[in-house]
Amino acid sequence: MTETTPQRFRFALYLDKRNGWIAGVCAGIAHRLRIDPAIVRVAVIVTGLFLPKLVIAAYLIAWLVLDERPA
Repeated sequence: MTETTPQRFRFALYLDKRNGWIAGVCAGIAHRLRIDPAIVRVAVIVTGLFLPKLVIAAYLIAWLVLDERPA
């Protein structure tokens, strides 16, 4: 059975609560991109200064949609 694009994307990203601060969204993105979570956190904060509603909405949606990191 083939997976659709949203399913593949969903399984590519996940919440990393072990390395995360609030919900693990930034840590999960950083793990997927293989970079330091601090870089993603700074990027989210800087972007949030210019587009706060968009960043808050995207973060909350990611928090609700993404699964936790498998053990």
